[in-house]
Amino acid sequence: MKLKKGIKRFFVLLLVIALIIVSIFAYKKFSTKKEEVKDIKIVNQVEKYDYKLKENKSKKYKELFKELKKNLENEPVEEEEYVKKITEMFITDFYTLDDKMTKSDVGGVDFLHKDVVENFLVNAEDTYYKYLESNLYDNRNQNLPEVEEVTINSVTKSPYTIGSNTDENAYKVEVSWTYTKSDFSTYQSSATLIFVHDDIKLVLVELQ
Repeated sequence: MKLKKGIKRFFVLLLVIALIIVSIFAYKKFSTKKEEVKDIKIVNQVEKYDYKLKENKSKKYKELFKELKKNLENEPVEEEEYVKKITEMFITDFYTLDDKMTKSDVGGVDFLHKDVVENFLVNAEDTYYKYLESNLYDNRNQNLPEVEEVTINSVTKSPYTIGSNTDENAYKVEVSWTYTKSDFSTYQSSATLIFVHDDIKLVLVELQ
């Protein structure tokens, strides 16, 4: 009888040890997974204008950023080319979802007027970005749009008032674009953007 009790205690002890080992393994696995969350680095920037390029951006966007930087480092800056380039960049960044980490990772925010950012983000997360799955652990399997080509159809100047300020030389840009996959041929593919001057920068105040 004593032998049976000893065996029982032995197996109970083994079971407890096994549970502890499994718990430790599960904890380590979960912790490791947490540590594998992508850390997105800044790989280029235009300090004077506070434009930053993240490493996860598409090859196309990175090329556009280089072109923008080259233009902004010239004296004097060719302003119409400047507004054309940031229009291309905004459309490419905002309407491309493939390189976004979560639905709160809204593209094009670098080009927005500070007074419209909050409302813009809310609208974006409730509409175009609403069903974007998280890719924090680099394991997303979702067919997502990527902008292929952007065409500037026209650039005109006209007065525009935001708050108590009126920019007599605001830019109105008509633009259209295509996607890399025919799956997204019914998605939005044209828009009107309005940019105003904010010191040396041009910032987006309206997207129609």
